[in-house]
Amino acid sequence: MHTRPHVPASVRAARISTAEALAFFGLAPGSLLADAALLVVSELMTNAVRHAAPHSPSATVTVAMGAGQLVVAVGDQAPRTIEMAEPCVGGGLCTVAELTACFDGEVSVKPALWERGKTVVARFRLSGRR
Repeated sequence: MHTRPHVPASVRAARISTAEALAFFGLAPGSLLADAALLVVSELMTNAVRHAAPHSPSATVTVAMGAGQLVVAVGDQAPRTIEMAEPCVGGGLCTVAELTACFDGEVSVKPALWERGKTVVARFRLSGRR
C-alpha cells in the first residue's frame, strides 16, 4: 500500500510502485495482465488527481494477490461518489471496466474505511495466467 499526493507526478509514481509489487508477486513484466493492471492504476490515479484533489490531500494505492485474483485499488477522501451501475461511467472508468472484464474480473466502488471517501477496486481473475 502506498499513499501518494494528488499531483500529476503521482500517477507515474503509483505505476512504478505497482510494477514493483507485481514483480514481487511473480507477475511477468510485459505480460497482458501486468500491463492491464498498470493501465488500471494509471487511470484510477489520474481520476483521483483530477477529481479528488480539492477534497482529499492524497490517494492510497493498494495491490494484492491471492485467492486466484489480482486486486488493484485506489482510494481517496473526496466525498464525490461514483455509480458503477451504468454500463460506462466516463472514459477512464470505461477502460478500467473493459480491462478487468478481459480477465473475468470486475470493478466496484466501496465506501472508504475512514470518515468519508471511497475506494475503487479492480479485480482480475488469475486463472493460471501470469
